Amino acid sequence: MRNGRSVAEINKKIKNRDIQVLTVEEMKKLVESSGVEVAYKEVDVVTTGTFGAMCSSGAVINLGHADPPIKIHKAWINDVEVCHPGAAVDLFIGATIMSETRPFEYGGGHVIEDLIRGKEVELRATAYGTDCYPRTRLETTLTKEDLNQFCLLNFRNCYQRYNCATNSRDETIYTYMGKLLPRFRNATFSGAGDLNPLVNDPDYETIGVGTRIFLGGAQGYVIGEGTQHEPGNGLGTLMVRGDCKKMSPEFIRGATFTKYGTTLYVGIGVPIPILNEGLAKKVAVKDEEVFTDVVDYGVPRRSRPKLGRVSYEELKSGSIAVKDKKVRVSPLSSLKKAKEISETLKSWIEDASFYLSAPVERLPTDTVFRPMKQTREISFVESLMHPAVTCKESEEIRAVAQRIINRSVNHIVVVDDQEKLRGIVTSWDITRATAEGKTKLREVIVRRVVTTTPDEPVEAASRKMGSHNISALPVISRDGRVLGIITSEDISKLVGV
Repeated sequence: MRNGRSVAEINKKIKNRDIQVLTVEEMKKLVESSGVEVAYKEVDVVTTGTFGAMCSSGAVINLGHADPPIKIHKAWINDVEVCHPGAAVDLFIGATIMSETRPFEYGGGHVIEDLIRGKEVELRATAYGTDCYPRTRLETTLTKEDLNQFCLLNFRNCYQRYNCATNSRDETIYTYMGKLLPRFRNATFSGAGDLNPLVNDPDYETIGVGTRIFLGGAQGYVIGEGTQHEPGNGLGTLMVRGDCKKMSPEFIRGATFTKYGTTLYVGIGVPIPILNEGLAKKVAVKDEEVFTDVVDYGVPRRSRPKLGRVSYEELKSGSIAVKDKKVRVSPLSSLKKAKEISETLKSWIEDASFYLSAPVERLPTDTVFRPMKQTREISFVESLMHPAVTCKESEEIRAVAQRIINRSVNHIVVVDDQEKLRGIVTSWDITRATAEGKTKLREVIVRRVVTTTPDEPVEAASRKMGSHNISALPVISRDGRVLGIITSEDISKLVGV
């Protein structure tokens, strides 16, 4: 669509304090009440916002040279290992790298936040020593003021939308989508819905390389499409950079997902210049029109089952339907912060402290996210599972003991008439029950059974056995039917091979 105004004209209006700016929420209300044509004529810029966990984030720092000089080989800040990607004293702090002394509590995202807050951090580094860089060890303390550069460099931020996650397993799982309770007892979602920048400019008319944005409480820039950018499926992403020394901890926060790892919450706001009537119509999109998939994270595979589609209106309501069951759903992103970002950006533009920049290059709209090439396949439970020896709850202990001897097994899986799992007993359980004079099997059945599925990686099944200190896992279907069993002995044979 032909543009009716330009970024240069809008910037002139900003300079003259004659600019008309609305937050994206205000714009949607205006379009609803007065129509697209009126909204286009009255509004110059719409501000958007999002605030959420953005794991593909980090910061580049330059330390300056020590005396004598050191060519860093390995380095740690507050016991978080940092990457040495370039020359002697350039380092990259990855948001998801965890502390070696406080894993799952403190990580790279917290280091970045601490530095932004002005806190002092501890640096230690080692090197192999060269003629021109003779030093091999270094220990010092630093603040952001001691750094030559402290640049946020995030290679995948601002997802256009993201999955809603739930869990079909019989056990709680801990993921980058938070804590997911068993048997679809909760769900989580990420993203700001109709507040999100990329939802409001899905064709990237105004967002591209060089677009000036709100980033972490300061001004930053879009430097390209983010990794895994797939706009055709509504999964666009941005690569962004900004000066951390100017940022605010109000909009950059280190965080931890329980039993998963660390991350960085990042606040991003993008101003959308309303260059034509088509853009005025696009920014009027509502949550009821923005959809995402409900995905079963209980299946530990790349292609997880999709259980349905939901709108962000449904997600923000607090509950959704999964398999005809009402499920409580909660956000991982802060909608309150997203609104605050769009309001802050609006005030910056009105105060003429923020000018728009037209992209020097548009972002691609045809890229496809491809899966990893794998030259060596891994084993899944289905390749090692074998038929389980089963019994019914009503059987006598004596009969089950005889079955253990006759079949030379250590585990008997208890099932009902539909072959659904009801428990498990081991040769140890039977031996102890016999010694105690018990005769009824139901007196010794283990009811809380740790299970696996055919599509679970053997490595994950092995880790599950180790964490629960058990030696076998019944293999069950999605509806709880027993399909077989896998034992630690099966896994040992595989490793031996």
